[in-house]
Amino acid sequence: MRLVRNLLTALSVLGGAAICPGAAGAEEASGPAPAATTLTIAQASGFARLALKCLNREFPNKPDHVINDMGDVRSPKSMHPAFYGCFDWHSSVHGHWMLVRLLRLFPDLPEAGDIRRALNTNLTRDNIRTEAAYLDQPNRQSFERTYGWAWLLKLAEELRSWDDPDARVWSGALQPLADALASRYADFMPKQTYPIRTGVHPNTAFGIAFALDYARAAKASQLESLLVERSRKYFLDDSNYPAAWEPGGEDFFSPALMEADLMRRVLQPREFRRWLYRFLPGIGEGNPKTLMTPAAVTDRTDPKLVHLDGLNLSRAWCMRSIAAALPPADPARSVLIKAAEAHANAGLAFVASGDYAGEHWLASFAVYLLATPIPKKPER
Repeated sequence: MRLVRNLLTALSVLGGAAICPGAAGAEEASGPAPAATTLTIAQASGFARLALKCLNREFPNKPDHVINDMGDVRSPKSMHPAFYGCFDWHSSVHGHWMLVRLLRLFPDLPEAGDIRRALNTNLTRDNIRTEAAYLDQPNRQSFERTYGWAWLLKLAEELRSWDDPDARVWSGALQPLADALASRYADFMPKQTYPIRTGVHPNTAFGIAFALDYARAAKASQLESLLVERSRKYFLDDSNYPAAWEPGGEDFFSPALMEADLMRRVLQPREFRRWLYRFLPGIGEGNPKTLMTPAAVTDRTDPKLVHLDGLNLSRAWCMRSIAAALPPADPARSVLIKAAEAHANAGLAFVASGDYAGEHWLASFAVYLLATPIPKKPER
């Protein structure tokens, strides 16, 4: 019975992707996830242990902190009592998201008690008030913009959609910080004239995509409208994108696929398909090959080179979602499903490499991938 309950919970959570009604991929993502996309309890346990190992590990640490004066020389935990572990603020935030997601999927996970204790310790109202107050200090305008902002809103979205007594407490505690970052999106996005098309943290498409999911889940219509307008402004006219230049040497995102993954949230299915074939004209033939081939990682102890393991994972989740947004007979659908499988296999094999350079963050990418349904292959 416990196994059945875990599976039913997993299918329920995995099937609940936040997609705009009528947007590309909405119909397919609204049903139960195929069994192949569900995590096993053994995988979930291993991923949970990776996060629990680093969540309260303060050092080593790479703070995104502008020192205003000598009094501003502080330890990570004193500045960020909720999100001080896992090497940096954003990795701590998405480590918390991952633990919440795993607990939702597997209520009887062996680490469930440890997860609840860790979340009870970190996600308190006092801790979150300190986190929110930090944002109002001088020279904090660009703190974690927009990568960390996006993951915090993904955590808030996950908590608010979970019918669990503890989750309601954590969600209430976190909401002031979510509100503060939603307000910063509303203030900053109209001022950002050009999108940032990098394969690392400041990628604009990623920052908008997760914020848009949150806005729709929270029914924040003004924020949703702004993000949709900005997406169209930045990306609607893109064509012949030079995806053959990918990957960059330290990418953990594909700028091309992340943009397409955003636009399938924004556009209606037919409009999205037309846009995609203008944006990546060779996608139906599997071109460019560099976009469809998993990246090679030469040194998993190097904190930048190991980004490419994350690239394989994020490419895979983008490919799955983009494929699901296309008609069943579309040639690009088959291409993307096959490429996603190759990327998933390449990335999942090295989530637990034994080195902190990757282990403090890759599990979150793995869980997000495995929570993204595999679209059905076209019938022959």
